[in-house]
Amino acid sequence: MRDRIINIVAFTVLTALWLVFAAALLFNPDLLDTVWQSFRGWPLLLQVFVGLLALPVVAGLWVWETSWPLLVRLILVAGLAWVTVYTFFPRRTTSQPQISPVKS
Repeated sequence: MRDRIINIVAFTVLTALWLVFAAALLFNPDLLDTVWQSFRGWPLLLQVFVGLLALPVVAGLWVWETSWPLLVRLILVAGLAWVTVYTFFPRRTTSQPQISPVKS
């Protein structure tokens, strides 16, 4: 049960971060530049900590800030977002079948 709660929280947080990323991309792309520059200005230890907690979103932000062609960046960011949401989507866990002792 505890694992399921952690999974739901992780899914909710990461999905919310991707939705904010998408909203910023659509309505205020300069905000992504500001967030990236702010993130890069943090102490290295804090960057590593936050980068590991929100790895897919930080990777998406890094991809967006590269000088790659727009279409490549859009495909990569959308792919990262989709894979993250799909992977963390809470699913029902299947219970392991009970092994009965062999009768002799």
